[in-house]
Amino acid sequence: MLGTDRITIIGAGLEGCEAAWQAAQAGCPVRLLEMRPHRQTPAHRTGDFAELVCSNSLKSDSPGSAPWQLKQEMRRVGSLLMQAADEARVPGGNALTVDRERFSNAVRAPLEAHPLVEIVREEVTELPSEGIVVVASGPLTSDSLAASIAKLTGSGHLYFYDSISPIVWADSINMEVAFRANRYDKGLDDTADYINCPFNKDEYYRFVDALLEAQQYSPHIPDDIPYFESCLPIEELARRGRDTLRFGPMKPTGLTDPRTGRWPYAAVQLRQENARADSYNLVGFQNYLRFGEQQRIFRLIPGLENAEFVRYGQIHRNTYINAPSMLTDTLQLREQPRILFAGQICGVEGYVEAIATGLMAGQHAANLFRSETPRAYPRETALGSLCHYMVNADPKRYQPANITFDLLPPLSEEQRKVFRKDRKARHAEVCRVATDALERWLTGNIPSEQPPEESCAQEIAG
Repeated sequence: MLGTDRITIIGAGLEGCEAAWQAAQAGCPVRLLEMRPHRQTPAHRTGDFAELVCSNSLKSDSPGSAPWQLKQEMRRVGSLLMQAADEARVPGGNALTVDRERFSNAVRAPLEAHPLVEIVREEVTELPSEGIVVVASGPLTSDSLAASIAKLTGSGHLYFYDSISPIVWADSINMEVAFRANRYDKGLDDTADYINCPFNKDEYYRFVDALLEAQQYSPHIPDDIPYFESCLPIEELARRGRDTLRFGPMKPTGLTDPRTGRWPYAAVQLRQENARADSYNLVGFQNYLRFGEQQRIFRLIPGLENAEFVRYGQIHRNTYINAPSMLTDTLQLREQPRILFAGQICGVEGYVEAIATGLMAGQHAANLFRSETPRAYPRETALGSLCHYMVNADPKRYQPANITFDLLPPLSEEQRKVFRKDRKARHAEVCRVATDALERWLTGNIPSEQPPEESCAQEIAG
């Protein structure tokens, strides 16, 4: 029995840690449960809090972008994990890229020190029958807990396959071939944070042919369990056409090879993994090839002829619920409002999005614990728009979503006319509207009239 004397949070991943912090900071006692390291998942490697499994990038931190707006909103309302990410930052161009170990430590230490947070290392096999609960067990929820969630909701749960990129040791990269550059030389303080491996035409097609002939671990993935489209394995992309990769993760645009003074035919970018800069991950190179095949094929990449691998790419099954048919806009289960969901299990994709839902779920759980009515974030905000998508998407075609301007409300007709020919200015205006709405909401002022229910994609297209 987990009891009703405190808020129970299942999972100490990104969303669970943020939820625990928000609830505890609101003065509510919290019990944070984590099954690792006693029981591991197919993708995690440690028992660390907020372990970053796939990439070490928390998306763009370039002002005026949708991910930046979401992070700014979280910083404004006191996100522990945004503070940890800023403290653990390593060079990554315009992206908020972190040292994984430092990031986890910066999350764990404040939670362990908080007087209202109790940390319990044990597996939860079924949902508690009473009390306020935040399910933040992540996309790698254990089979027993997933079965308990399916039994409670009555409509089962959905799956998709996700993958992990390989990592190589920095000293095994041939820098006589590879070169440092950010795309169009743009980065924070104009630093050249990425290592780029350039291909000529023959090298590129030789690499693609090797990919198409490579052996996978399991070529028989069920047709009814899809990949997440924004994180497709490179071998799946190659099957869509021999030029698909050079217009996707191997796009050379804006990367000038200093040896030739020209853009290469294709390029692989490597991003720094930690503060020591002793390892780099292959950006966008998630895959499900056999380890021996990965070593053979990725050593065909110019500059990685003698690459030594810290970690090979992998694939794993992720679990998420059908949020539009189950959740309210405050992330509560409609049939049992005492239970809230946060993170990828409720159908958002990406680290930042997971943290955002954890932040909101923790705040809403604290409202419930204090017998207050939870308030949804304004629709104009990135936080509110993320929840709006989860609740209002078509349940029959529900797919995990990243934060994009498509999810935020469009500008008014008058604003569209003013900014019609300047996309950057339009995006900046959407961010300004979102920031103003958040400030009004936080200060208790009357929120603005709800915008029309259409996506910002229509505004951008116009």
